[in-house]
Amino acid sequence: MTVPTEPVRRPRRFPLRLRPNTAGTGRWPLARVFVVGAVLAGLVASGTVVLGATALWRLTEARTALLGQAGPALLAVKDLANAQLDQETGVRGFLLTGRPQFLEPYRAGVASSQDAVNQLRAATDELPAIGPEIDAAVQAEQDWRLGYAEPVIAGDATAPGPDAGEMYFDRVRRTTGVVQERLSQLRLEAREELASAASFIAWSSAAIGVTLLVLLAVVGIGLRRMVLRPVSALAAQVREVVAGDTDRQVDVEGPREIRELGADVDAMRSHILRELDHAQVVNRRLDDQARELERSNRDLEQFAYVASHDLQEPLRKVATFCQLLQRRYAGKLDERADQYIAFAVDGAQRMQQLINDLLAFSRVGRSTENFGRVDLGAVAAAAVEQLEQARDEVGGEIVLGSLPTVPGDPGLLRALMANLIGNGLKFHREGVAPVVRVDAQRDGATWAITVADNGIGIEPEYGEKVFVIFQRLHGRDAYSGTGIGLALAKKIVEFHKGHIGLVPSDGPGTTIRVTLPALSEEAAK
Repeated sequence: MTVPTEPVRRPRRFPLRLRPNTAGTGRWPLARVFVVGAVLAGLVASGTVVLGATALWRLTEARTALLGQAGPALLAVKDLANAQLDQETGVRGFLLTGRPQFLEPYRAGVASSQDAVNQLRAATDELPAIGPEIDAAVQAEQDWRLGYAEPVIAGDATAPGPDAGEMYFDRVRRTTGVVQERLSQLRLEAREELASAASFIAWSSAAIGVTLLVLLAVVGIGLRRMVLRPVSALAAQVREVVAGDTDRQVDVEGPREIRELGADVDAMRSHILRELDHAQVVNRRLDDQARELERSNRDLEQFAYVASHDLQEPLRKVATFCQLLQRRYAGKLDERADQYIAFAVDGAQRMQQLINDLLAFSRVGRSTENFGRVDLGAVAAAAVEQLEQARDEVGGEIVLGSLPTVPGDPGLLRALMANLIGNGLKFHREGVAPVVRVDAQRDGATWAITVADNGIGIEPEYGEKVFVIFQRLHGRDAYSGTGIGLALAKKIVEFHKGHIGLVPSDGPGTTIRVTLPALSEEAAK
């Protein structure tokens, strides 16, 4: 039983007012720092790319000059010199022997010379400075053939002598040697350029590596000083607040965003402190009200217990004397007097029943001292035995299924079973023998106990109303009772941390489902 108390005020909601983000306005924000850093990194990267591309270009040019121009040209001029020598040897052999077969080296030398000249010109297309030397060598060879070799081979009487031929060929050797010397010099220059390009690549790579290392070091130091260190300081201050130092003001140095974050965290800390202070005030008020309510409930329980006992005595006297009047003067007075006496006896008896039911209702939940392992089968059997007379009066049948053992108060659970089974017997249909069935089924960590009958049933819209104290669906002239039974059953079930309710059904009768916690060792299975 409870008494009205002052309603508890809900905690006030203080709006979270963040401090204006003026912290660090003189510092660059992280976005600007990152943009500037990205631009600088891009410039450095562009510089390294340009430097590396230049080094590769120089190396490629040097390799092309050495391997694609000077080297093949030098080989071609050597082949030209050999071809010229073969021509001179063939002409000299023919001149000494007069045999035509000695002209084969000459003719092969002419063809080889032409091929060598073509290769030489192809290799020196990009070396215009050496063009005149090559032209001079080709012209000297042509002059030797036209001025000496061809007339000698044709047997022309006017052909020059060997001394003149030697002079012609000396010029050929000299001009070809100039070309060969010039190409050797170009190959040497190409080698030097290749070595210089390779050295430039090595130095460029070293410079790029050092630049990247410096850039990484600058980025790391910058991140540490501008991000990691302020964030670590902010986290340390927040941990101090979480550890209990709620008066610790959160204030950090660093970029604007981190300073603003620190300001917001400190504003949130202040807001939580205000909420906490208000909650503590409310909790103290709630504790005071709870103690007052507990004291008032104890007084009310004591008052109800004493008042009910004090009411029992006058009610017993009223009922006793009314029954004496009924027995002694029944039939001696008029019919209306007999009716009045019957009303008085019935009212006294119902008042006694109501007081007893109220006492039982007030005692539920006062103590858990009697809690233990309760065999619901034995409890239900005791309830059936208690209802034996009521069952005989209506010719009913009670069927008990296999019921479990649950934790609870045996007396209260027996009252629960007696109440539910008794209702099944009481609210039967006219002309139909009542049948009440009690079964149980495991449902996870609970046991579901159902009490079903074939009586008049309860409409679904009254499913909640029937469990409210003093709520009746039928008049007292139709069915006896005080209207406390199902309210008492609900209080007993909720005291055992269970639930009670109606099970919807299309057929006749009522099914009430009660869930009770299983034993701890069973719930663990």
